[in-house]
Amino acid sequence: MIYDLVIVGGGPAGSMFASLLSENTTALLIEGDGVEKTCGGLLSPDAQTLMARLGRTLPADVLVDPQIFSVRTIDLQTKKERTYARNYLNMSRKAFDDWMLSFVPPHVERMKGVVQSMESASSGFRLTCRSEGKEVIVQARQLVGADGAASLVRRTFFPPLETMEMVAFQQWFPAEEESLPPLYSALFDKKTSPACSWTIQKGEHVLFGGIFPTQETRRRFEEQKEKLRSFGFHLNRPVRKEGCKVLWPRSQKSFQCGSQNIFLIGEAAGFISPSSFEGISYAMESAMFLYEALQTPKPIETYRSLTAGMRRRLLSKLLKARVMYTPLLRSLALRSGLTSISLRE
Repeated sequence: MIYDLVIVGGGPAGSMFASLLSENTTALLIEGDGVEKTCGGLLSPDAQTLMARLGRTLPADVLVDPQIFSVRTIDLQTKKERTYARNYLNMSRKAFDDWMLSFVPPHVERMKGVVQSMESASSGFRLTCRSEGKEVIVQARQLVGADGAASLVRRTFFPPLETMEMVAFQQWFPAEEESLPPLYSALFDKKTSPACSWTIQKGEHVLFGGIFPTQETRRRFEEQKEKLRSFGFHLNRPVRKEGCKVLWPRSQKSFQCGSQNIFLIGEAAGFISPSSFEGISYAMESAMFLYEALQTPKPIETYRSLTAGMRRRLLSKLLKARVMYTPLLRSLALRSGLTSISLRE
């Protein structure tokens, strides 16, 4: 069988796109190997708005306690800190991904597995996959890459993006060992990373993670963790660890929408915030745009046009990133206290 569409990747981008397909399209969703995404697990206001537009209501079992309405921002070098109001939803990333997959209609076939290689073929594309310990050959007329920062679809058919490759790494710790109130913390430390780190409580656990250079990731992580002790974090006895590749957009060339019969959505296309590294909203938005584009006579041209505003928004966040990640500018922002809040005892 030759599918009209094969979607590689079952995260928010792939599941959102698959959920929109009509019965007139023969499609296969290759979900991946089931490894949980390294993620802080916060649903941004933009992602919440997209859910509202679709009429989707987040079930209670996706959310985790506590729901946090502020972020404690700490510069580990200068020891300056401020607290800001935020309205993210605290959730289980695994439960969220599973919930998103529940919207995929029965007429879209699903396969748990990974794509090992792909190539152009007379019918369109030929994919060699590994599913349940067996090699499976899949053929498709069109290909949708929703396979994240390390996208095999992008690496196979397109030149490298103009991005900085980083690693997201985090550990989980028992929450009962921490004496701090359940605040979400945003952390900065130029010595160990040019980007950001975080702490988040999720039920019985506290997460500490961050975005680090690919060189000496673990050493940098441990050095940051040690610095956090002076701010009241214990972070002893990690019970779980995880990591994955992350893209850091740097310019217009950081994005790749695709070409004729090959389309990229989500982080596979480079769509991730260069300031907060939030990607769920852009994954869902780009998936919706691609679905609309495929209803037109010139889908790739339409898709590029529909995503133009989103790409401009992402580039505008480079300005915010320069303030956040430049020590002097960050110090001035923290010192000013602009938009910060005071906590009452």
